[in-house]
Amino acid sequence: MSGAALGIEIVVVFFLALIILHRYGDFKKQHKLVIVATLLAWHLCFLMVFILPLDVTTTIYNRCKLDINGSYSPPTNSGSSQHEGSISPPRKQECFKPWSYIPDGIMPIFWRVVYWTSQFLTWILLPFMQSYARSGGFSITGKIKTALIENAIYYGTYLLIFGAFLIYVAINPKINLQWNQLQTIGIAAANTWGLFLLVLLLGYGLVEIPRSHWNGAKKGFLLMKTYFKVAKLMTEKADAEENLEDIMEEVRKVNESIKYNHPLRKCVDTILKKCPTEYQERMGRNMDDYEDFEERPNTYPTEKTLVKLHKQVIYSVQRHRRTQVQWQILLEQAFYLEDVAKNETSASRQFVHTFQPQEPESKITQYFYTPAIEWYWECLLRPWFHRILAIVLATFSVIVVWSECTFFSTRPVLSLFAVFIQLAERNYNYFYIEMACFFTIFFLSICVYSTVFRIRVFNYYYLASHHQTDAYSLLFSGMLFCRLTPPLCLNFLGLTHMDSSISKRTTDQPTAYTSIMGSMKVLSFIADGFYIYYPMLVVILCIATYFSLGTRCLNLLGFQQFMGDSEMTSDLIDEGKELIRREKRKRQRQEDGENRRREWKERYGNNREDSARNRNVQAEQKESSFTETNTNRSVSSKYTRANGRNERDRVELLQDAEPLDFNADSVNDDPLDSESGRYQPGGRYLSMSRSRIFDDV
Repeated sequence: MSGAALGIEIVVVFFLALIILHRYGDFKKQHKLVIVATLLAWHLCFLMVFILPLDVTTTIYNRCKLDINGSYSPPTNSGSSQHEGSISPPRKQECFKPWSYIPDGIMPIFWRVVYWTSQFLTWILLPFMQSYARSGGFSITGKIKTALIENAIYYGTYLLIFGAFLIYVAINPKINLQWNQLQTIGIAAANTWGLFLLVLLLGYGLVEIPRSHWNGAKKGFLLMKTYFKVAKLMTEKADAEENLEDIMEEVRKVNESIKYNHPLRKCVDTILKKCPTEYQERMGRNMDDYEDFEERPNTYPTEKTLVKLHKQVIYSVQRHRRTQVQWQILLEQAFYLEDVAKNETSASRQFVHTFQPQEPESKITQYFYTPAIEWYWECLLRPWFHRILAIVLATFSVIVVWSECTFFSTRPVLSLFAVFIQLAERNYNYFYIEMACFFTIFFLSICVYSTVFRIRVFNYYYLASHHQTDAYSLLFSGMLFCRLTPPLCLNFLGLTHMDSSISKRTTDQPTAYTSIMGSMKVLSFIADGFYIYYPMLVVILCIATYFSLGTRCLNLLGFQQFMGDSEMTSDLIDEGKELIRREKRKRQRQEDGENRRREWKERYGNNREDSARNRNVQAEQKESSFTETNTNRSVSSKYTRANGRNERDRVELLQDAEPLDFNADSVNDDPLDSESGRYQPGGRYLSMSRSRIFDDV
């Protein structure tokens, strides 16, 4: 099994990142390079989280071998006077190799490749691709030029800081830095920036995730919050539609001013391709006008103006499409929550839906997830499940906060995660070590990553599900993940005392991940100060999140947030409730119309089939009877042709008598009301009473 666990996890994590990316990105419409770059960034960050427990068990196994050889002392929790790094006599026990053991030399190479690739993505490639994706240029060269200009200040700032630091090192004779020390300084600078942002996101997630599950168990809470979201989304949807109309009006003017033979006509055609289909049909190219553009006195837009317009079209169309999809999803969610509230008092204990789901369910789901099971789950079991899950997550959050404030204490060991790992390390219980490490770092990553998926910076950064996230937001999320994951892994190693700089045991063999980070003694004020005491701020952030201080501040600034004691929130809830009622009536009318058309089709469609079947049977009987004599056959055929000709004459007479008048007041829109008129070839019914047949003659 040497290295097999590493290969399996690489494949599993790849498909996990691919599934999550498919939920947010659009593989068909977005550029392939954007998808590949985002997938690579997410895959590398998820790998760090999932592979780190394997690194811990491999390190503990190597320490076990050193312990047998008498060169390593296992950790103790007692406050004895044993000196640091003391050597105990060899233990007479055998070290069992874990199933996930990774041979020596593989993990250091693996971590170097993963770490430096992620840093290249987050600091160089992804910022460039962000500017490239938002550029409105019409050629690859133009987009690259725009991206380089936009990132010139970004890259120039880093080069200026690094150059000033190198000059300071070269001038000062007391400082003699080697290449590996410069590398360590760069890693420390990147991790410091990431740790600063990590604590902010972690403090929010540790409180908000358990609270969201606890509130999800309250009756009516999710429905009220959904009403609030509906009212806010309706405002955003109207704003997006208005913005799209304004942009399309500008596109129409440009399309009318620049004719077929203008040099910038190709740019206009490119802009038109990005517009919605209904606007493209409305603004079709005016190919009838062959007037030479050089002879017209009108002023034409420049290429720079078209580039700006192209960028605005891409943004407005994406925003309009996203709000439309989110509106439909939110309506379905509101309808379903209203159904849950109605079915809670149902005596039959069968879940009844007001509307049928838009997407048909699979046969397996229909077979196992019956209305009875759905009622027990939604109305009885699900609230208790959310309560239990909220309690478990809140317990984990308390342990994390306590460990973040005490992980620097080694005698006695106060970090609970370090206590759990050291107890398992004494018995070399590798399975327990892997599970403890996995759940610990998985919970930390969930708290951090979920905050990244929830935050929204106006309309510039927003991860929207159901394939509605734009390229800029996907790339920005990859940047954040690559900057947050390395300090997250270092923080986890500090909580479990697997980092030798925290445990203060010089005889410990460091993990492969710690070895590539280098010794932080080069920057002692960061290693002994910032890395240890800054995570304590998570307590303040958790308290601020618990009392919703950030939400209240945003509400005061004019950004409406869901707050139960706010008058604005109550008004938006009432507005959202009225919008849902309106949409429900609209949906009900649509379904009633479809049901009437279906019944009409089944009723009259079957009559047509029966009459056609009877005509075929009669024709066969006539054919068999007519074959007896040629005389009877000729007579009957002549009679049949006469009847057919008389019928056609009658139809033509009626058509000539009263032509179709679609503006007449007597038009009947109900296709089921066939007594008051006759069906015309145009597909509409007109009154054909005898007193009005010859009114127009």
